[in-house]
Amino acid sequence: MQSVLDDGKKRMEGAIASLEKEFSKLRTGRASSSLVDNLVVDYYGTPTPLNQLASVSIPDSRTITIQPWDRGAFGDIEKTIQKSDLGLNPVNDGKIIRISIPPLTEERRKELVKVAKKYSEDAKISIRNVRRDLNDSLKKLEKDKEITEDDLRKHQDEVQKLTDDFVKKCDTQFGDKEKEILEI
Repeated sequence: MQSVLDDGKKRMEGAIASLEKEFSKLRTGRASSSLVDNLVVDYYGTPTPLNQLASVSIPDSRTITIQPWDRGAFGDIEKTIQKSDLGLNPVNDGKIIRISIPPLTEERRKELVKVAKKYSEDAKISIRNVRRDLNDSLKKLEKDKEITEDDLRKHQDEVQKLTDDFVKKCDTQFGDKEKEILEI
């Protein structure tokens, strides 16, 4: 019985972790290495994550610097950044690639809040799907006479409480991200 609840909790934590990862990719007005972490560069014909080709650093709140370990990778990294949906323009000085993060317009901020809201809703749907699976497992156990009807009710209440806690975490993270996006 406890293993069913533990499995559900693990799956709900996975939904929260996925939400955090999606939020880290959303561009706010600040520089963050997570903006370019998921970029994959075509390096000598092999798709390679950017963080395996170069060191990425944040010298100030509006700049990302990328220093490739191989001089031959400069062009490939630049092309990848330009083709990405980040809307950033890299500047290559031969030693380092600099990316300036422009301030967001009000319109763009509102779009980003909508995207963040969608990510939050997707996480909540995932959490509710886990709740449904757990309740189905509990009903099956009750049907197979492994637990009583009273146990079923008690455990369904536990599952609902767990679901409510994780939905609240989603809302809290969305609120924090919304505040960060709308901050000027």
